[in-house]
Amino acid sequence: MSMELLAPAGDMERLRMAVAYGADAVYLAGTAFGMRAFAGNFTADQLREAVDLCHRHGVKVHVTCNTMPRSDEVAKLPQWLETIDSLGVDAAIMADLGVFRMAEKYAPHVKRHVSTQAGVTNYEAARAWHELGADRVILARELSLREVAELRAKTPKELEVEAFVHGAMCVSYSGRCLLSNYMTGRDAQRGACAQPCRYKYALMEEKRPGEYFPVFEENGETFIMNSRDMCMIDHIAELKEAGLDSLKIEGRAKSAYYAAVITGAYRHAVDAAEAGLPLSPVWRDEVEKVSHRHYSTGFWFGQPGQFTEDARYIRDYQVCAVVESCGPDGQAVCALRNKFREGDELELIGPGLEPAAFRVPAMTDADGFPLEEPRIPQMKFHLRLPHAAPPLSLLRRRASGL
Repeated sequence: MSMELLAPAGDMERLRMAVAYGADAVYLAGTAFGMRAFAGNFTADQLREAVDLCHRHGVKVHVTCNTMPRSDEVAKLPQWLETIDSLGVDAAIMADLGVFRMAEKYAPHVKRHVSTQAGVTNYEAARAWHELGADRVILARELSLREVAELRAKTPKELEVEAFVHGAMCVSYSGRCLLSNYMTGRDAQRGACAQPCRYKYALMEEKRPGEYFPVFEENGETFIMNSRDMCMIDHIAELKEAGLDSLKIEGRAKSAYYAAVITGAYRHAVDAAEAGLPLSPVWRDEVEKVSHRHYSTGFWFGQPGQFTEDARYIRDYQVCAVVESCGPDGQAVCALRNKFREGDELELIGPGLEPAAFRVPAMTDADGFPLEEPRIPQMKFHLRLPHAAPPLSLLRRRASGL
């Protein structure tokens, strides 16, 4: 059986991108009980629309219920679980044992997946969850490739095993961090992490208020808790050999552009690995063209190490427009996202398309009048692309210093 590519969907726009660019499944959250409280997330009506859209395209929907709820919150769970069951959600992702047992009762048609927040790091824990009724375990990010292969070999074949292959890493073990709650009152275990591990800290002595001394780890570096992002696109064949059932992309709080580009790149990587072929450098290059921190391979091949020079994101590309429709001759209707003008150098990317550079030709507005520079956000305009492109294709440009 082929490995599943599981993509993040923070809202409907990002979900559409993930589906269009090749996800086999998406994971998303309702307005409560998910670990990304500040993503757009989905109301019950939006979730119904999401499930319908995904199922029409043969894509599964996993809903996160992976916070650690307090007693006053638990009382609201039965209604939500019954809702996702009635809407045809394929799986629920849970970390709390009480929530897990409630799902068995209130969402009997929904598969139960054990969240990475549960910290599954060994085959005995995976077996125990399976005996309790789990259909899948999502492994802790701290495991190595060798440990994952051993866990897979020593667990029942009917228990699916999922692991993260791309995205942000947490400085705390499996995301179990109290720092955000302590400093800001935003509870990381209930989806509201303020990411204080990314702050630039200084030392202040009790008797010298207002005097700040830099905190150095080594060589004048100050971001002492900063973690790099994970990128395993070069190692998909090894993950397949280890026996993984599902490869998960982190990023429900990331942009629709991120959802499109990273899903598309890993779609090609998975397909190449399944066919026993090398990955084209074109798709390896794509993961560098989204907003990200410096990459590592996480814990897959040992300690990832820290990048302590700064906490900034690398942002070298900007989306200029989204293709809404396009004829076979490349004549397209687009919607503006960021300003550009006739003569600028852009790239066209899209579902299944290799990036194609082109210089912006003459454009017209929605009424057919000449247009040198679209300026109004979301405005529709016409231009000829270098070739035909499906809806949700994107026009982007290199824009260093963003």
